[in-house]
Amino acid sequence: MAAFLLWLILLVICWPLALLALFLYPLIWLLLLPFRLLGFAVEGAFGIVRGLFLLPARILGKG
Repeated sequence: MAAFLLWLILLVICWPLALLALFLYPLIWLLLLPFRLLGFAVEGAFGIVRGLFLLPARILGKG
């Protein structure tokens, strides 16, 4: 909602820039999509490594 309100303010102040942002947003989103997927993969890999390091402490803590 905040992003939409900021876009409306930009539309009032400088409408060509607002229209340019409106048309370029999907293209930028598509360009950044592989980096988001890579981020999810790296986060998952770090989660697995963290789980492996914390596994002995979890086993000893519950035993």
